[in-house]
Amino acid sequence: MPPVCSMLGGQYPLVQNVTVTEGGIANLTCRVEFNDNTSLQWSNPAQQTLFFGDKKALRDNRIELVRATSSELTISISDVTLSDEGMYTCSLFTMPVRTAKAYLTVLGVPEKPEIDGLTKPAMEGDHITLTCITQGSKPAADLRWFRNEKEVKGAKEVNASGKTFTVRSSLQLQVDRNDDGVAYTCRVDHVALTQAPQQATEVLEVHYAPRVEITHSLEVPQEGQYLKLECVSKGNPSPDPVMWTKDGSELPDLDRMIVEGRELTFTSLNKTDNGTYRCEASNHLGTSSAQYVLYVYDAPTTLPPPTTPPLHPITPDPTALLGSHASDPTVTGNRDPNALGQHGTDHALIGGVVAVVVFVTLCLIIVLGRYLARHKGTYLTNEAKGADDAPDADTAIINAEGNHAHAEEKKEYFI
Repeated sequence: MPPVCSMLGGQYPLVQNVTVTEGGIANLTCRVEFNDNTSLQWSNPAQQTLFFGDKKALRDNRIELVRATSSELTISISDVTLSDEGMYTCSLFTMPVRTAKAYLTVLGVPEKPEIDGLTKPAMEGDHITLTCITQGSKPAADLRWFRNEKEVKGAKEVNASGKTFTVRSSLQLQVDRNDDGVAYTCRVDHVALTQAPQQATEVLEVHYAPRVEITHSLEVPQEGQYLKLECVSKGNPSPDPVMWTKDGSELPDLDRMIVEGRELTFTSLNKTDNGTYRCEASNHLGTSSAQYVLYVYDAPTTLPPPTTPPLHPITPDPTALLGSHASDPTVTGNRDPNALGQHGTDHALIGGVVAVVVFVTLCLIIVLGRYLARHKGTYLTNEAKGADDAPDADTAIINAEGNHAHAEEKKEYFI
């Protein structure tokens, strides 16, 4: 802060206002320029002389001389209290006496806060009010609430108590299971707390009825597989133990069905295990249950691979094979690779046989066609040769085969 000084002409003292925390040390310094060995004096707010030059005037062990020269007088007050606050005067004994005033501000340190109103344990759905109180602050402290380090808003109230203040902040809650184990912290912020803020923390304990769900280790249970069902129950107090039933009755006594704590294990599934399994958990606040419907599917079957390769493998036309399979939806689906390899040779053999049969058939058709075409041509040619003077087709053919030369002999004359 800028020096507070006397505005009179000539020599004048220079001082500064001081702020100190309660319990700390306050240093009051008074300086003068161009002093001609005139004495300096410090006085308290009650106008009692503390030091005149280097001479101590007030018997107070907390007040000590720090420096005394012709141009400076510095004193210290240790273990400062709130009653030490006020206006201190530095006097320069010239004619007339010149003075300068410095105000000593003492900060009241707030006490560690306390949280009231917490009942342990609280029941889910209860309405509770948490109240945080701190005393002795000057000026009034600021209180802030945090829920697991996240700030929440509270209602603040300030009351004066002499030179200090009592600050109170309230936080209203309707607790549920999500508040169980949550830490609520009341923090004090104040100018006197230069290192770390004062704070108090309370952890809520909330009792609530259990909630149950069943988790399982298989999506599609099949015969012979291992299956584990776990009964996950959340409640406070903890709902232990849990109870397993099947179709409303006790579990069958089977070696491959094991119950350990919250887990129900099937070492080897069987279709006789089909049914509705129920897990139930309870505490003094209520009971909860969950169901799991178990349906065991058949185990997958696969054909064994051939032990010996075929004696005469026949490789079909790859283009024809690809074309026939391209439009078959069963080929492109997800199939057992062992099954595909097993039937590949069978398909090749069948394709080869079909190709041979088709080839032989085509050859027979060609030979028969040529034979029929040859005889049909002869028939038509002979018929044409004797058709001019034959009464019918048979006669025409006979005439065409060599009897035409004796046609003159066969002529008949009618009178």
